Amino acid sequence: MNGFIVISVTLLIFAALLLFLIFPAVRCHPLRAKLKGIRIAHRGFHDSTVPENSIASFRAALEHGYAIETDIHLTADGEVVVFHDDTLKRMCGIDRSPEDMTLAELRECKLANSDAHIPTLGELLNLVDGRVLLLIEFKCRSMTCAPLCEAADAILSQYRGDYMIQSFYPTVPAWYKKHRPEICRGQLSSAFYRDKFHMKLLGCLFYDFLSRPDFVSYEHTHKNNIFRRLATALGAYPIGWTFRTQEELEQGREAFEAYIFENFKA
Repeated sequence: MNGFIVISVTLLIFAALLLFLIFPAVRCHPLRAKLKGIRIAHRGFHDSTVPENSIASFRAALEHGYAIETDIHLTADGEVVVFHDDTLKRMCGIDRSPEDMTLAELRECKLANSDAHIPTLGELLNLVDGRVLLLIEFKCRSMTCAPLCEAADAILSQYRGDYMIQSFYPTVPAWYKKHRPEICRGQLSSAFYRDKFHMKLLGCLFYDFLSRPDFVSYEHTHKNNIFRRLATALGAYPIGWTFRTQEELEQGREAFEAYIFENFKA
């Protein structure tokens, strides 16, 4: 009987610790009402002729009435630019990172052999001008994301449209929790089954205690991950990424309430 009590207490403590780690924000952020069923164009509405994260891709998303997901980096001279990858090799043929280049140097780069340049965050905001919801992913070199958060927030704080922030780095929503708690914040993740241990913890959302995210943006192919399901059951709003066919989107409806998509008209 004593052994049973010990085991029961141990399991209860473990369960309480687990819930504490992945428990989301207790609030229901006002922007969540606008997420219901929303289609979010991944890096803008791009295709083989319109480069991702270009002004043209954002204009195309606006024309279709889609919300926009995009990514930001901090340049060597402290400017905030819109770009996805860690280096410019895939999109511009240059094996350098945005963080090692100035804005002037980045201005000389063309996206995917087109005439499109790498936009600044300010250019994106001026174009959108509050017409659709923006979902902004913060890209950092390491867990030290405060410089990017500070620089981006100085720009975003002047914007009057709706936006939310997210990142794979839990220190980003944690920064917003501390400094700008009114902003809707999210944790990006996937299952990371074959990755390093700290990435597995991220996949299990064990860093949520740092930021208490309003939403969890999870890779849709791992929609049945038990920790994602548990975080959703505890109140985190579920966003799925990245749907590439209508069939995938239909299959994700039971697990997600909002959908980041590309390569088709959603």
